[in-house]
Amino acid sequence: MLNTDQLSLARQVDMVFKELESELGGMTSGTVFIQIRNNGIGKFGIRHHPIAGRNGRMVDEEAGLSATQLHSFRTMAIEALRYKKYWTHGEISYDFAIRQDMIVVDAILESNYNMANLMIQRYPRKNHIHTYQDADVSS
Repeated sequence: MLNTDQLSLARQVDMVFKELESELGGMTSGTVFIQIRNNGIGKFGIRHHPIAGRNGRMVDEEAGLSATQLHSFRTMAIEALRYKKYWTHGEISYDFAIRQDMIVVDAILESNYNMANLMIQRYPRKNHIHTYQDADVSS
């Protein structure tokens, strides 16, 4: 069995889109989100745009993304990874919508950092045995 650290991030994004293919096939807009930790994908999914209602009835959404649009979306999502620089933790969101039978995608890359990890890596404690270096603890 493969771990996520054995697969490139691009390959992992490709796997995400294959998993979401049937759900995306029924949607015309929304946001695909991918949460990244240690350059591996953890959680992913789709945030659906609200369903519109008119005159007391819910309106059915159109057919959704075609196979060609899904392929274009997946290709653009993988291409957007070129803009991810230096960070290993964060989230990528892909807002998508069908406009004049073409898919439009906006990629939002969010990096996350942890101050505790930064302090441990850059400023390690020199004397970690005693909390109070100058205190006399013999009494």
